[in-house]
Amino acid sequence: MSEIRYVRGDATAPQGRGVKLIVHVCNDLGGWGKGFVLALSRRWPEPEAAYRRWHRERAGNDFGLGAAQFVQVGPYLWVANIVGQRGTRTGSKGVPVRYEAIDRALVAVGDKALELGASVHMPRIGCGLAGGKWSRVEPLIAGRLTARGIEVTVYDHGD
Repeated sequence: MSEIRYVRGDATAPQGRGVKLIVHVCNDLGGWGKGFVLALSRRWPEPEAAYRRWHRERAGNDFGLGAAQFVQVGPYLWVANIVGQRGTRTGSKGVPVRYEAIDRALVAVGDKALELGASVHMPRIGCGLAGGKWSRVEPLIAGRLTARGIEVTVYDHGD
């Protein structure tokens, strides 16, 4: 079983060789406009366009908590939009992160990474605007990805 690798850097500029899959958490409202998604959109328009289309056409697809959408943005680079957040943080309604949804989506991420022969790259998913605790997310990543032999790099933004 491989270990999660932690580095300082930008998850939108993943390190290493070979096929890479960038994973991030989206909400279930179709909203895209704060947090890590802004960094994604500055680099590639496709993940946002695909997510908005996925949400708009949700009556005929699998959009919802626990779903994962894979968008190719380069010859060896993919983005996984995973729905792991119920709504957005407003007032005192609590945190929008849904650990069980992240866990379910990570199964699909693992399947896609193995299919592509890809390593997985991410910020600390679910722990920014979604309000989650890394101590709850990290074991999900270990169980669904590194336990299957998938290389995972987590990026902490900073100098």
